[in-house]
Amino acid sequence: MKPPVAKRIPHPHKLHGDAREDDYYWLKDRTNPEVIQYLEEENRYYDEIMRPLEEQTEQIYESMVERVPDTEVKVPVQHGQFFYYSRLDKNKQYPIFARKKAASRESLHNVPEEVVLDLNELAEEDDYLSVTVSRLTNDHNRLAYLENRDGTDRYTIYVKDIGTGELLPDRIPDVFLYGSVEWSRTADYIFYITVDDNQRPCRLWRHRLGSDTERDELIYEEKDDTFTLFISKSQSGKFIFVHSSSKTTSEIRLLDADSPLAPLQLFDARRDGIKYDVEHWEDELLILTNEDALNFQLLRCPLDDFHARTNVVAYNENRYLQGVYPFRDKLLVAGRENGLTQIWVLQDGELQQIEWDESLYTVSILDDQAYETEEVLIQYESLLTPKTTYGLGLLTGEKQLLQVAPVSGEYDSSRFRQEQLWAKAEDGVNVPMTIVYREGALDAGPAPLILYGYGSYGANSNPHFDPYRLPLLEKGIVFVTAQVRGGSEMGRHWYEDGKMQNKRNTFTDFIAAAKHLIDEGYTTPSLLAARGGSAGGLLVGAVANMAGELFKVIVPAVPFVDVVTTMLDTTIPLTTLEWDEWGDPRTKEDYFYMKSYSPYDNVEAKDYPHMYITTGINDPRVGYWEPAKWVARLRALKTDENTLVMKTNMGAGHFGKSGRFNHLKEAAECYAFILDRLGVTAEIPNPR
Repeated sequence: MKPPVAKRIPHPHKLHGDAREDDYYWLKDRTNPEVIQYLEEENRYYDEIMRPLEEQTEQIYESMVERVPDTEVKVPVQHGQFFYYSRLDKNKQYPIFARKKAASRESLHNVPEEVVLDLNELAEEDDYLSVTVSRLTNDHNRLAYLENRDGTDRYTIYVKDIGTGELLPDRIPDVFLYGSVEWSRTADYIFYITVDDNQRPCRLWRHRLGSDTERDELIYEEKDDTFTLFISKSQSGKFIFVHSSSKTTSEIRLLDADSPLAPLQLFDARRDGIKYDVEHWEDELLILTNEDALNFQLLRCPLDDFHARTNVVAYNENRYLQGVYPFRDKLLVAGRENGLTQIWVLQDGELQQIEWDESLYTVSILDDQAYETEEVLIQYESLLTPKTTYGLGLLTGEKQLLQVAPVSGEYDSSRFRQEQLWAKAEDGVNVPMTIVYREGALDAGPAPLILYGYGSYGANSNPHFDPYRLPLLEKGIVFVTAQVRGGSEMGRHWYEDGKMQNKRNTFTDFIAAAKHLIDEGYTTPSLLAARGGSAGGLLVGAVANMAGELFKVIVPAVPFVDVVTTMLDTTIPLTTLEWDEWGDPRTKEDYFYMKSYSPYDNVEAKDYPHMYITTGINDPRVGYWEPAKWVARLRALKTDENTLVMKTNMGAGHFGKSGRFNHLKEAAECYAFILDRLGVTAEIPNPR
């Protein structure tokens, strides 16, 4: 079967004196039957290419399923008289949320379970289900949760009576997928945020339980289309914080959760370039701000005077402070130092770092813990250590090991190695990488290697344990993550140096990482694959143009590859929010800078690696037409005989299919393609 050929319909773009012919602009119109026909032809071609790999795919999939534990139960978190947790049984696609009523953690095994929400029951009639947010009332009687069944960012609030199991008639559509639902402490009002036509979360509403949703009151609207709106509740539960936020600027209002009809209080008016967050502790507000502090400083002010500011601790430019967790007995702070996540405890006016044994790790404070708790749950993991939950005694400072996530099948961490590597970027900056491999995998020389990267929005690519990676590690595959600029791994400056007019650093850092791995003998271009999704798809897509000869395979998932056209189109969801990340192409300087790296605009008549590209027809974050146009142009111009496939999920969005086993199946297909093109036999050792 020959690959599909998309017809070319010239569509001129003229801006800043630059004429761009976009021959595949017509693919944006999903109402055009020819567009759907083209996507389905690409899917048929994908199926044809993957058919010879069915056995390999099934082997990889089964090896991953073998690594699924019989049951996975999260450590219960205490709220009042209940301990809440989730569990995931081996034969289930989705988790079950449950609770037990007990006086102590030690007595939990003698207490019957009460199911709060079973996502498997919700998913019975649909192929796709996403539940992102759940919020309990203070009396523990009702649960509000967000549900979506088409892969977009438009969710619906449902309210469940936990005692009877019945859904209340209160049903609210068009709510954003996260940061959008909170209860008043009186449990009779729900505050929620809806999206506009471009799926931008921008309107805050108040709903009285049991009333007609048509009568809900709009209490705040964010009208600046470069800002989004989200809400959160303070650790103490006293306040609901209303956040207006762009990529560079913050503004927060406070609502007394005990007085749901009270007006909002503005904490600090927005000022361009000033990001801040607030929390409530005792009779004060804590402020985490970048004002005069690139890596953020921690201040305090009394509740009755928002303008009075004093330092909680002295600013340390080597620490990137990212989160504040006030509990009744102690204040914890989360952030980064030396390229790793860290947790500090405030003690005598100083931040004391919690120490860990491994040199590479990721550590975090679990969300939704009670303000009054005497034991804070902390999650720890590394490339070698499964997710491990500790209880930190706030009064004693002692750590107690509560749980190590089960790993099905044989696993001996001493048989694997994790390291931190450094590559020299073209401007002399040292770029960190994390690497994990099986002992002996490199003894015979260069090995098949998968290099991953993201590098946008300040998001971090932290070392994490993945049991489903073990079958491939056993096979001798080496996994490396390049922590390129555009993330925040090395601090806030790492992000600033990989955005806007510095964006090309993200791509050249990744290329430097690949060259380092080749030069140091870890791999060769014929054994090297690159992976990235969304903005990481942009990363590997740009690298395909800039240095495709370094890679045998490139895998861009839901890739953001038509940067200029998308950033010019304000009708596309979330476009205006992105101008502070990529630039505004209506300005000449930003336009030409974006065009210099945009993967779609830089396709050339030259050889490209094997490419495996995915997208979703309902994706609101990266429109399906971006990879579709890119693939069409690549097919028309590339001069090689390498395989190029695009798989469009016709019933989902940005995150692919829902359900654990569906995700594993998609991962197995991708790995089968990669291993086949790298020349690696796909027979995977049985973990048992």
